[in-house]
Amino acid sequence: MSSWRRTHPGRWRTSTPGWSAPCSTGAAIAEGNHTWGRIAGHIGYKSSDITHPLRVLEDCGLVVKERDAFQSNATCYRIAEPIIAFYQAIMRPEWVALTTGHAAQVWERARGRFSSAIMGPHFETLCREYASRYGDDLFGPVGEVAAGTVTDPGSRDKKERKIQIDVAVLSPAFAGEPRKVRSLGEAKWGKVMGLRHLDRLRQARDLLEVKGYDTSETVLACYGGAGFDEELVAAARSDARVLLVDLPTLYGSTVSR
Repeated sequence: MSSWRRTHPGRWRTSTPGWSAPCSTGAAIAEGNHTWGRIAGHIGYKSSDITHPLRVLEDCGLVVKERDAFQSNATCYRIAEPIIAFYQAIMRPEWVALTTGHAAQVWERARGRFSSAIMGPHFETLCREYASRYGDDLFGPVGEVAAGTVTDPGSRDKKERKIQIDVAVLSPAFAGEPRKVRSLGEAKWGKVMGLRHLDRLRQARDLLEVKGYDTSETVLACYGGAGFDEELVAAARSDARVLLVDLPTLYGSTVSR
């Protein structure tokens, strides 16, 4: 039998991963830990200890592994089924309160977590699906759609050093040719988008050009669940390579330019 030891106040675990490891791993991903190191650190295991739990979750179709669009050695893990993510992030931590009739209080406490841990990632996935489906018409021939990370080596701020791209659209890869970045997109579910979001995409585009990508025709796309401010709308109207995608557009209406 595995020995038990206390890892920090309020958390107990076995000294070696057992049958509960896939559950703990899934919960860690649902709570916003998407990289190998962050998942392992969240549940208190060594990175090598979560190889099997991750494989089990992948084989069952509960977790998907996604390659970073711009870093070939980087991958992230996401919960495949939204209802499972909802259970792990919202219901599981509040199970006692839910089973004793305090659902209203639980929901009041969980609103922020629901928006950031459930709706945000799900909206990003919907935006990537939209780009995959309509990318050829919007951006040109598409070879890959994924999330990606663009590193700014000149930034002194660690938080600003890595620019997260929610929807990266790349052309097919051809030997001997620089790969074209068809589009760089940022997706925000609960926040009105503004020029600061567009500026981050411009910065990422310029960094990718330095790294050897072809960004001459890159479309900068803002996917907004809560809409766009007037300045961003004006910028899109004056620049054909700025694309605004709102909820009606995602669900079948005309693209906002």
